[in-house]
Amino acid sequence: MPIYEYRCAECGHEMEKLQKMSAAALTDCPACGKPGLKKLVSAAGFRLKGGGWYETDFKSGKKKNIAKADSKKAEKTEKSSGTSGSNSKKSNCSASS
Repeated sequence: MPIYEYRCAECGHEMEKLQKMSAAALTDCPACGKPGLKKLVSAAGFRLKGGGWYETDFKSGKKKNIAKADSKKAEKTEKSSGTSGSNSKKSNCSASS
């Protein structure tokens, strides 16, 4: 559930409230009791940055290690073919010179 910030237009009281997204906005100020609360626009308290956050945080069981399994399969394929992406490019360049 997100945390919403409110400010009272009547008395200036500021507060935060943990609410469901579907919940109606608060209107009555707890400090002065008047219906002057307005929802403020604020930055998120976290940032989703980088790769793989979904893979490691929100899956369970066997599905949790899919990225590791895929990378191991790719390594096995490269080893069995005898070349890797960077080595094959270098050998192709030197062979054509």
